[in-house]
Amino acid sequence: MSETPDWLNNMAEIVGPKGFTRAAEDMQPWLTDWRGRYTGKAHALVSPASTAEVSAIVKIAHAHSVALVPQGGNSGMVGGATPDSKGQSVLLSLRRMNRIREISAGSQLTVCDAGVILQNLHAALDEHGQRFPLTLGGKGSATIGGLVSTNAGGTQVLRHGTMRALVAGLEAVLPDGSIYDGLAPLKKDNRGYDLKQLLVGGEGTLGIVTAATLKTVPALIDRCVAWAGVSSPQAAYKLFQFLNARESQSLEGFEIIPKSCLDAVLTHIPDTRAPLEPAAPWNVLIEIIRDQSDSIDPRELTESLLAKAMDKGLISDAAIAANESQAEAFWKIRDSISEAERADGPALQHDISVPVAQMADFITEAGAKIEARFPGTEVAAFGHMGDGNVHFHVKAPPGTSGPQDWMSQSAQVISPMVHDLVIASNGSISAEHGIGQTKRDELGRLSSDARMLTLRAIKTAIDPKNIMNPGKLVPLASNTPAS
Repeated sequence: MSETPDWLNNMAEIVGPKGFTRAAEDMQPWLTDWRGRYTGKAHALVSPASTAEVSAIVKIAHAHSVALVPQGGNSGMVGGATPDSKGQSVLLSLRRMNRIREISAGSQLTVCDAGVILQNLHAALDEHGQRFPLTLGGKGSATIGGLVSTNAGGTQVLRHGTMRALVAGLEAVLPDGSIYDGLAPLKKDNRGYDLKQLLVGGEGTLGIVTAATLKTVPALIDRCVAWAGVSSPQAAYKLFQFLNARESQSLEGFEIIPKSCLDAVLTHIPDTRAPLEPAAPWNVLIEIIRDQSDSIDPRELTESLLAKAMDKGLISDAAIAANESQAEAFWKIRDSISEAERADGPALQHDISVPVAQMADFITEAGAKIEARFPGTEVAAFGHMGDGNVHFHVKAPPGTSGPQDWMSQSAQVISPMVHDLVIASNGSISAEHGIGQTKRDELGRLSSDARMLTLRAIKTAIDPKNIMNPGKLVPLASNTPAS
């Protein structure tokens, strides 16, 4: 190993032996993204235990123009927390900062460090009769700082919104090492630009989120989960309109799932079974909840609504979970789709969004165009119909050899076409996973001059040395200072 420079020794002194390593075996798991698509190098892995330590580390990095790559649970989907291959950056882990500072059930707020794991936050809040209404498949590893920095979504956005809507305040360390203390949950604050909202979804390119004040809601009293069969995405959208118009305050989940995805789960995921026989061409997973004691029993409400939907011809059949175990079994199907498809064969995955009213037509029309343009492929589109988020997967032709080669080659031609179709529908090429390095160049290709000028101007003004997670999110001009 090369001689440690003085500035790196100074970082080591700040965090102590528990927070510093250059050992290859210790760093290796954190230098590759969890999907295995990107592997980088770094001077060291530095793990501060407080905001003050983060500030001191950043001040050193700023003084020596050293790039910092912040990382939480390393569960991102777009390589946003992986350093490049030059080995000139420092990987800065927030995982030691895992303290829940305060839970205020009366105010329905909680303050926690960036390294708090989502599942642990859920458990802590449950003891206080509260819940944080955001969940996702990676809740056992995803951290609050990462969720803030990628503006994460999940299955409850329909009722509660993304992280952008759930963050009431932020604490962050800016590129010069100064600490932005914006944790106060002010409902009104007209002091100019909202730095909090620049940091949410900023992917660590403007500063390092160290803590957040989050909005909470009352813990669930009970819920009802149902599985309904419909004939098409358009029929699913009509069902969504019907339910949302009547119960927007209790409708918390509305997921659309094609039969092909259901079949993949039943084939590859143990202990799963079809909720309906025969299976419908398209399926909808519905969750209606109760978190107020004076609200209608969600099972009664669901039975009534689905009976009316059946009378109107909106659904062909439905199954209502008889208990919590069956409710979890329904959700297991939805949550296992990506895993099942990986077992089924290679597929290009696209996390995109379009206006809610256009989602059904996009699924149908864009899928047909991709399959016609690339014979043998099959599109599997599923997702959160209530917020327009489509997980648009393009499966390789059956019998494809060299799956990694197919993925690499096809990504150069199929993904741009998918993104072109998204933009033509006034949508976004990233719904909830962020831009990272995977979509950085596509963002530049498809964005208006106004958007890119503004993004670059903000990045350059706040981080003129380009030390904050360089190479992610914002495709900078070629003359941008290297770090």
